[in-house]
Amino acid sequence: MSRRGLYKVGGMTTRLVQIAMDARNDAALGRFWAEALGWGAEVEEPGVVTNLEPEGFVYPDPAAVCIDVITVPEPKTVKNRVHIDLATTSAAHGAEVVARLRQLGATPVDIGQGDVPWTVLADPEGNEFCVAEPRELYRDTGPIAAVVTDCADPRAMARFWEEAMDWELHEVSDDHAMLRSAKGVGPYLKLVRTPDAKTVKNRVHLDLRPYPGGDRAAEAARLQALGATAVDLGQGDDVPWTCLADPEGNEFDVLSPA
Repeated sequence: MSRRGLYKVGGMTTRLVQIAMDARNDAALGRFWAEALGWGAEVEEPGVVTNLEPEGFVYPDPAAVCIDVITVPEPKTVKNRVHIDLATTSAAHGAEVVARLRQLGATPVDIGQGDVPWTVLADPEGNEFCVAEPRELYRDTGPIAAVVTDCADPRAMARFWEEAMDWELHEVSDDHAMLRSAKGVGPYLKLVRTPDAKTVKNRVHLDLRPYPGGDRAAEAARLQALGATAVDLGQGDDVPWTCLADPEGNEFDVLSPA
């Protein structure tokens, strides 16, 4: 059954279970990210969706935010507003990771980052991602340190996502905010202030899933009351997910309960 489609004690909520990544070729891009992360890849629908998750993983689990790679006809045209940061344990490990990723087909990319301690790369389809320098914060996240989202107002976006999910706020400032599963495992959701305005549909988006016993329609209504809006991406009425956008217009999906 397709992965695409939490009740907190005392009320409804969702959990971030995966990100969806658009691609011209889901199988090829899925192979890249599976090798990059050391994860397994399973073709869910040939030529349409490839699922990526850690070997032996029992989905869903907050220990990992999985990846769905989805074939779409549209090409990439602008810098992604959502990207992955990869964790490293030392300077030497970081250099090894960068070298291995370049052998797999990643390329250095300049997005105006200047002189920073992390390395910015693009996957074979041009999706930007970062290899972070060693950080104590990321010591136990797994290979994905953070899912990073550009935004204009990290404080406001942190309020929305803290209410939307059962994730806890760890840091917040005018420049960035950090949330993580209440279970203290897995990657962070990092909201970073950027000057760039959103212009096209995001090629990487978040997928939320209610806990067993939840209701997708009720959860979508709750999220809209928090400031989300319904969006029509041509998905039709027969899909087991609901397409919404956060208060800054970034698309995300509410999947059916696990």
